[in-house]
Amino acid sequence: MSATLVLTGGSLFTSGWSTSRPGSIALDGERIIAVGASDDVMSLCTPQTQVIDLHGRLVLPGFQDAHVHPVLAGISLLRCDLHHCQSADDTFATIAQYATTHPDEKWVLGGGWSLEFFAGGTPTKDMLDAVVPDRPVYLPNRDGHGAWVNSVTLARVGISEMTPDPPDGRIERDAYGRPTGVLHEGAMDLVESYLPKVSADEGQRALLLAQRHLLGLGVTSWQDAAVGNIFGQGDLLETYRKAAINGALTARVVGALWWDRERSSDQIPELVQQRADGAGAGFRPTSVKIMLDGVAENYTAAMLDPYFDGCGCSTSNTGMDFVDPVGLREYVTRLDALGFQVHFHSLGDRAVRHALDAVEAARAANGPGGPRHHLAHLQVVHPDDVPRFARLGATANMQPLWAAHEPQMTELTIPFLGERRASWQYPWADLLRHGTALAAGSDWSVSSPNPLDGIHVAVNRRAPHADEDVPAFYPEQCLDLATALSAYTAGSARINGHEDTTGCLAPGMFADLAILDRDIFAAPALEIADARVVSTYVGGVLVHQE
Repeated sequence: MSATLVLTGGSLFTSGWSTSRPGSIALDGERIIAVGASDDVMSLCTPQTQVIDLHGRLVLPGFQDAHVHPVLAGISLLRCDLHHCQSADDTFATIAQYATTHPDEKWVLGGGWSLEFFAGGTPTKDMLDAVVPDRPVYLPNRDGHGAWVNSVTLARVGISEMTPDPPDGRIERDAYGRPTGVLHEGAMDLVESYLPKVSADEGQRALLLAQRHLLGLGVTSWQDAAVGNIFGQGDLLETYRKAAINGALTARVVGALWWDRERSSDQIPELVQQRADGAGAGFRPTSVKIMLDGVAENYTAAMLDPYFDGCGCSTSNTGMDFVDPVGLREYVTRLDALGFQVHFHSLGDRAVRHALDAVEAARAANGPGGPRHHLAHLQVVHPDDVPRFARLGATANMQPLWAAHEPQMTELTIPFLGERRASWQYPWADLLRHGTALAAGSDWSVSSPNPLDGIHVAVNRRAPHADEDVPAFYPEQCLDLATALSAYTAGSARINGHEDTTGCLAPGMFADLAILDRDIFAAPALEIADARVVSTYVGGVLVHQE
């Protein structure tokens, strides 16, 4: 046995270790053949072996994002991208510049604006009219659960004070019932059918742009949390299939097929067909995404108890169930029997409970084990439901970057939840103490796709580079660094069904690697987000290097 490549002179970390260790790693083509003491590994060298001195850098298994939207993120990057804006004025200026430099586009499309820049999290059509008065504008916010439109758009699609709210959404209105310019959840559908479809070429460019960005962050595998014909964006399943067939898809990807919440179990045969037809090299559409509720900031996350209003008084609003909970138990049981993993969007405590109830029904009907169902987001988890995850074999799919004090949390979320319920947010450590399996993801383009940003927050419960006077966000839920890294590597590999070939450093595994510029175990925890990925390998091939 001889090595084609040896990485030496640095530190290594893999799941099951409590900290990093000095050592070397040897590859033979696409596989790891040795991990251990440098003298032992170097004995595998031949004159043809490439030897790279790491100079103290840290080698990890490639990060795996268990909940991300790369194609949609890539489309945002190609359009009017507002994710980088730092204020309302910056947002207005970016929209105006985009409209000026793209005069031939019939619609101004893009998105990513931040709720905290606007009173109550809701900008108005008048603000948009001031910068784009002559064309329809449609701009989803950063979390994708609401869209900002101008007067031309409202007139184009016929939304007025006479338009009723859809069952799964809400039109933001003034005191006279007139639409003010923000459409929440299902109300976005009133416009999306009018939007120009994403072309096959634009979809491919978006995917490859996003892939290049993720590889640059050390992400070698992911689960796209919604593929199929969704959000009026065209067929994302076909986008992945083509990229896989033509060899453009470098990463290893699982697709979560979109569950149409306006339909019932009649769509299951179509999902079975999509699973069969959509697979290609490096891509498997073996999961089904069921979106159970919305988000807390616009009162659409499904809660067991009512929200509070801005004055701290209880309301009658407990959010929305996008899927009937009784029907959900049937759907998940049937999907489980067919070998589909179910990927739940479950943000409020009622949605979490309904998801766990559905998994429990599937386990009771089909037996223990089976597909590895996972619940994403888990912003609010009732303490009574924390022990149920491990008992049912349900994985907690964390988006750890959100578990920090920042304006949206402080101004829009905690006041509407109340202090007691707010303390139930993102209970990663409680779930871990009860034996729950953890995976991790970013939900990009909702938030940063950089795993090190998310890991920083998981460990510190503070945003990267937060001011010193900002307190930790319920610090009793902090994870140790080894656990957070393992969730973002082996934990997500397990969810993606790759745990036998990826997610850890061991002989026989694919050489999917991320190399950091430093050993983050040797530095203060508040400096985790300062680290960066300098090299990424997929199957032993260097796909990113600074």
